[in-house]
Amino acid sequence: MSQSTMHKPVEVNNKKYAWPTAPTVVVCIDGGDPAYLKQFLAEGCIPNIAKFIQEGFSVIADGTMPSFTCPNNMSIITGTPASKHGISGNYYLDTKTWEPVVMTGPDLLRGDTILSKFAQAGAKVVSITAKDKLRKQLGKNLDLTNGSISFSSEFSGSCTMAENGIENVLDLVGMPQPDIYSMDLSLFVLKAGIQLLKRDRPDLMYLSLTDWVQHKFAPNESGARIFYEQIDECFGELAALGATIALTADHGMNDKSNDAGKPNVIWLQDILDAKFGKGDAQVICPITDAYVGHHGALGGFVRVWCRGKASPKQIMEAIAGVDGIEQVLDKDSACKLFELPADREADVVVVSRADVCIGSSAANHDLKGLEGHRLRTHGGTSEAKVPIIINKPMNNAYKLKAASGTLKSYEIFDYALNGVQ
Repeated sequence: MSQSTMHKPVEVNNKKYAWPTAPTVVVCIDGGDPAYLKQFLAEGCIPNIAKFIQEGFSVIADGTMPSFTCPNNMSIITGTPASKHGISGNYYLDTKTWEPVVMTGPDLLRGDTILSKFAQAGAKVVSITAKDKLRKQLGKNLDLTNGSISFSSEFSGSCTMAENGIENVLDLVGMPQPDIYSMDLSLFVLKAGIQLLKRDRPDLMYLSLTDWVQHKFAPNESGARIFYEQIDECFGELAALGATIALTADHGMNDKSNDAGKPNVIWLQDILDAKFGKGDAQVICPITDAYVGHHGALGGFVRVWCRGKASPKQIMEAIAGVDGIEQVLDKDSACKLFELPADREADVVVVSRADVCIGSSAANHDLKGLEGHRLRTHGGTSEAKVPIIINKPMNNAYKLKAASGTLKSYEIFDYALNGVQ
């Protein structure tokens, strides 16, 4: 009797997931815009991904909005939209104190993760992230006392059994702890996954990369090609070890610089201050995190809270005519359209055009890390299309399901566990 028939399906957030028939590895290629795959498939330099597409399953799916890292990783790992799990960015504004609240901790994540529920059912699971900001949220309620593992490559040199379920990670992988601004931060995640698959044969693995490469290099640049060749080689190693491999991305990436190579920015806080007076409305950029060298806290999606005399309608009217703005939505419309949690949403939501980004006030953004480079960033609907690629074909039921409408990226565990032939 196979292990998969010994175990009942595991229910997570009202969805049943079959026990994996082989070690199942879900990889989130941070910033993995379909344009990179198109470029490198045409060049023939990612043969393993090409083989997955030819022999398995491949579609372009809708990611979670806003097209940022945390909302999408949380959607993938819970199998639910942001309206259910509650994480809709790195920050939201607490209107009781008018202070931004960090949303990257496990306490604000609603519902269960697929990893934690499988671990409770007896599975051995592994979660490896590039940046530590995601680790605790992905590892919410994950019991590490029974062989499961959770760590980041950012702090791989200081892992402990108590905190991470593993130690001596650098020796295991055979690499030094990578720099936070490097492609090695992502490659370490994959190489660690390969070594753990060889050593432990975990039932489920979630490997989440970082988008330093995609922020820095366009699809036609050699830096991106080198990175994709290397991750493709890692995917080949995972496949050779007998794993079911499911690839997706948290968001895409677009060039948002002008002809002079400078960031093409709408300074929305400055515009609203000039129109309504300083402090009447407050702009929050939910892409903001500690790693401003990636993007200068500039993205394609911002939130505006009303603090004074101006109503949401007046603010929307003031913003709507600004060149480069694609959508201006009130709270209810944004929550319905993008499946967002209403209790953490702003009075007004603003989305930019593909070639434009939005900031708060010019004085509040540190753009030194972008000097000498074109700004490539994300957050809007123009970066919300992502690939889903699985190295094995789907059964008939999931072929029909996929053909009946556009997939959501948060369905990837469903397809990898329930859909594989």
